[in-house]
Amino acid sequence: MINVFIDGSEGTTGLRIADRLKERSDVKLIEIDPEFRKDSSARAECINKSDVTFLCLPDVAAKEAVGLVTNKRVKIIDASTAHRTADGWTYGLPELSKDKLSEVCAAKRVAVPGCHAGGFVTLVYPLVKCGIVPASVVLSVFSLTGYSGGGKKMIAEYESKDKSVLLSAPRQYGLNQQHKHLKEMTAVCGLKNSPVFSPIVCDFYSGMEVTVPLDRSLTGGTGAMKLRDFYAEYYKDKKLIKVMPYMDEELAGFVPANLLSGRDDLRIFVGGNEDRITVSAVFDNLGKGASGAAIQNMNLMFGLDETAGLNYCETDFI
Repeated sequence: MINVFIDGSEGTTGLRIADRLKERSDVKLIEIDPEFRKDSSARAECINKSDVTFLCLPDVAAKEAVGLVTNKRVKIIDASTAHRTADGWTYGLPELSKDKLSEVCAAKRVAVPGCHAGGFVTLVYPLVKCGIVPASVVLSVFSLTGYSGGGKKMIAEYESKDKSVLLSAPRQYGLNQQHKHLKEMTAVCGLKNSPVFSPIVCDFYSGMEVTVPLDRSLTGGTGAMKLRDFYAEYYKDKKLIKVMPYMDEELAGFVPANLLSGRDDLRIFVGGNEDRITVSAVFDNLGKGASGAAIQNMNLMFGLDETAGLNYCETDFI
């Protein structure tokens, strides 16, 4: 039995983790009195009683929570931005390589990738690692996301009966190029330059589509079809990441960003031609982009099937 405490269980990520774990017979959730959920002493007691604690908190509170740990056997999985590039923490995207998988399995401190960043890293890390794209490249990336990623306040704004008409249209943000995910995008992929990042929030609850445009001058002449086959080989046999068939003229229709809403897996789409290419990662910002990734990491840290308790499709299709 794994004793689990969720610090920040009232937020969107914490609620989704709790919903997934409540269905499991091998997990016992440690509850905290709602009146004391911000009380450091009460939180410390719950954290140190747990086998693993999920931090679903703002960055400052997540750092404080780590400081409350006195029981050396407690494992921490942090869903905030606070520790994704910090020393002593493992970046929780185990599909990236055998070494990354081993690191997660042996880790006591795991940082869950940011939703936008996780999609970008899934696409770009293999390209840099295998020399298809040079580390010195300056990439562009745009990312469509559902409004649930903005937390309770944004959810309330979008679901209000008095919702502004401006919220009915997609909204680009992070225009100052200081988005908090840029640091991990750059560091984890081993890039020398941060990408030009255009996140866009849209009027749907959950889902995400992260797209990186490329051309043959960036890929050393590798075209779309060969790039699709490269991804298929790189992520072969991965349960939660699948590569879709090459998007030729017949398949190159619309790809909705909410295609995998409610799911905990990810699909890669490659389109374009021999000169201009788009690579896209489609997933749920609350699933593989947050709570699903957190639970996947917990499963691996305790030697369990990584997909235990997750909602995903076992085939190579949608």
